[in-house]
Amino acid sequence: MNLSLLFARRYLFAKRSTNAINIITGISVVGVAIGTAALILVLSVFNGFEDLLSNLFGYFNPEIKVTPAKGKTFAPDSLVLAQIKDIPGVAVLSETLEEIAVFEYEGSQVSGILKGVDEVYPRVNDIDSTLREGEFRLLGGDRNFAVLGAGMRNKLSVNINNPLATLTIYMATDGSSDELMPGKPFKTRLAYPAGTFAIQQEFDSEYVLSNLPFVRELLAAPEGTVSALEIRCKPGANVRAVKTELAQLLGPEVVIKDRYEQNEAFFKVMRLEKWMGYAITSLMLILMAFNLVGALWMIVLDKQKDISVLKSMGADDGIVRRIFLGEGLLLTFLGLFSGIVLALGLYAAQKTWGIVTIPQGFLVDSYPIAMRASDFLPVIATVLGIGLLASLAPAARAARVPSFLREE
Repeated sequence: MNLSLLFARRYLFAKRSTNAINIITGISVVGVAIGTAALILVLSVFNGFEDLLSNLFGYFNPEIKVTPAKGKTFAPDSLVLAQIKDIPGVAVLSETLEEIAVFEYEGSQVSGILKGVDEVYPRVNDIDSTLREGEFRLLGGDRNFAVLGAGMRNKLSVNINNPLATLTIYMATDGSSDELMPGKPFKTRLAYPAGTFAIQQEFDSEYVLSNLPFVRELLAAPEGTVSALEIRCKPGANVRAVKTELAQLLGPEVVIKDRYEQNEAFFKVMRLEKWMGYAITSLMLILMAFNLVGALWMIVLDKQKDISVLKSMGADDGIVRRIFLGEGLLLTFLGLFSGIVLALGLYAAQKTWGIVTIPQGFLVDSYPIAMRASDFLPVIATVLGIGLLASLAPAARAARVPSFLREE
């Protein structure tokens, strides 16, 4: 065994001349453990929120979305659509068309986005599972129905249970269509509110869903016109490979984005906040490391005679320095291990019982948490790095102890 490590391990569990040194050493280990647990839990809570919001976005944003590179709409032909459906990783392909509109319901008016979807759209993102009231129905006989976001429903004070009240939809037009009176600023159609979905405020407060032919008729758009193709991949499919095949098939006229790219700005902010939280918690750990410096310094003072004997027996300054560097790292590792165990315990408790709750009105009752193996490497590196820095000064002090000590 390495001589320096052997001495460091013996000093770790050796008796001290005064009990205060043991207490300070214990406090320093506890501080490192708490700091380590805090680092892991901070990252895990941000992971939990990221996963929660990613899942919520998944109820509206598809795994892959194809939009035109220029303009608002494009019209892929039936052969291209068939070829997309034949791509091995593609499970469901939905055509959608959206445009800004004005909505009126019993005297209340608000602007938003009208999105026309086809009959397979719920299979792309399971949006029908997010209904809070009513049903997911967009067409019934000769009636057009609409499903509103919860925010839109509240703004318009829509009563889903009133089958006679209609939602008036105003779509801006230039008046050039033959079926419109010249100079008429809006094309007006009626839809019956059928249900309300609740996903995330950004979507809930803007979107109203209806059937695709209805929206095409409102926009006077030709058959086949879409603003996006929304794709759900088969379980286990490589999304990146599917994107590559789509790009080869559709060419540069379209933009193809996966779920992360559709919300890239949001996820970048989330990750920035995550690592800012990590940095702030690391500062707390640095402050706790001063306890470790104090504990090591007192151990050096307590072991001055031992150091002097070692030097008299031939140990040089390097060996002594390494002994106390090893001592500091062993204390740090002990705190690191304890902190990881503590973090795992608190993680399990939060997952099982939700011990830290969130006030009512949020989507979940307790803080979401998700532990990732990739987060342990920066935590371990940070804690050991801080422990090493905290050990440098006491180790240097130990190396300066002379070979012979004068008896007091």
